[in-house]
Amino acid sequence: MDESADAPLTAEIAAHAPLLRVLRLTRNVTRAAQELGIPQPTASRRLAALGEHLGAPVIVPEGRGIRLTRAGELLAEAADRALDVLASGVRQAREEIDPQRGHVVLGFLHLLGRSLVPRLLRDFRVAYPHARFSLVQGSRQDIVERLRAGTIDLALVAPPPADPDVEAVTLAEEELFVSVPAEHRFAGRGHVRMTDLADEDFVLLEHGYGLRTITDDLCRRAGFTPAIAFEGQESDTVRGLVAAGLGIALLPKFEPGTPAGVAEVPLAPRVTRAIGLVWPVRHPLPPAVAAFRDFVGDRAQPVT
Repeated sequence: MDESADAPLTAEIAAHAPLLRVLRLTRNVTRAAQELGIPQPTASRRLAALGEHLGAPVIVPEGRGIRLTRAGELLAEAADRALDVLASGVRQAREEIDPQRGHVVLGFLHLLGRSLVPRLLRDFRVAYPHARFSLVQGSRQDIVERLRAGTIDLALVAPPPADPDVEAVTLAEEELFVSVPAEHRFAGRGHVRMTDLADEDFVLLEHGYGLRTITDDLCRRAGFTPAIAFEGQESDTVRGLVAAGLGIALLPKFEPGTPAGVAEVPLAPRVTRAIGLVWPVRHPLPPAVAAFRDFVGDRAQPVT
């Protein structure tokens, strides 16, 4: 197939890719034109020109709006991807000129926002005072999915995923404790075993959180399924429910000190989780992102 025959259409799509992208979302030529700041007749002429180059219409009327034809959908999808790639290239080019003013989109677990993330950002900005960060919080599953989708650059999660599409370095091994109400019978113990917890009510994070996966796995290995009293999305909420006497939970040690109403009891044998910085391997990282990755890597050990 002679690819040069498609060159005129490719050039036309490149020129009007933003229109296709917006039209794919709005399904309305007038609104798409308004969002792009162009007259509606101009948008209509551009769409008609695309159809002429293609040899078939890219839109057809539907109700009070329009819908993309199958061919139009294919072109809009391609335009959408191309604009994302171009935006990434522009970003890398700008940061290549001035990496000190780069932008890093960092995803992390809610629990890590208490001390680890602020400490890393503070120390990094000593060397890169003009670096900008966008911070995205969520569950481990959510953060890893966003990393794979390319909407975040780097992720701090626990534990790092075993995935050939990403690389990781471990920042720390964090010990987990059994958080119980202060008046609980386990509160004064030097340690407890997982088998001791079989008859307890648990307060758990929802599925998709790393601590939930670890807790379920530890209970399974101990030969029981945890009785779930409550499920939450943040560790502080879980601790609050524990303090209210509504159950127990497996959590990292609270910093800077044990919260009121809660006792933190070590597990025997000791249980830890790895906290890792993760990044995609499919494309080169922008300079500022790579600089932050390397900064963290200097303080970490490779995942094995």
